[in-house]
Amino acid sequence: MHRLALIAVVPASLFVSGCIAKTALDVVTAPVKIASKGVDLATTSQSEADEKRGREIRRREERLAKLEREYARQMQDCTDGSRRACDQARGTYAEIQQIIPTIPVEPKD
Repeated sequence: MHRLALIAVVPASLFVSGCIAKTALDVVTAPVKIASKGVDLATTSQSEADEKRGREIRRREERLAKLEREYARQMQDCTDGSRRACDQARGTYAEIQQIIPTIPVEPKD
């Protein structure tokens, strides 16, 4: 009976020691993993920066397209005699002139 208990305890102790070793390894490497995760979150990769810049450029292009449509509508109303539309068209044109330099020009092939 004593031998059966001993035979069961020896393999079980090997499994338990493996668990203890794994836990000890996790505890030891945890500060390194946390620190590396913090550095990763604090820095921006080049691809992330490129994506952000692309989104910003698209946002400006969409705004410019909207302003150009408004300007065309306002100029039509101005031509029809609306002084208010003429004043609005001047403001819209000024905003267009501010946005145009911030949008990169695509090279022609």
